Amino acid sequence: MSEATPTYEEAREELIEVVRTLEAGGTTLEESLALWERGEALAKVCQQWLDGARKRLDEAMDAESDD
Repeated sequence: MSEATPTYEEAREELIEVVRTLEAGGTTLEESLALWERGEALAKVCQQWLDGARKRLDEAMDAESDD
């Protein structure tokens, strides 16, 4: 992940706020679309972090079983 990529926790917290804002309503269509797009990007960041963590765990477990 690059330096510009938020941590998993940062992305998750922002995603929660995006969802809350969308659920609360009161935004224009344009604002809602922008929030939706931001939420999609944040969800992708979270998934990348989780995939990376899973890979590291799998590699660690493989290394242990090779010993």
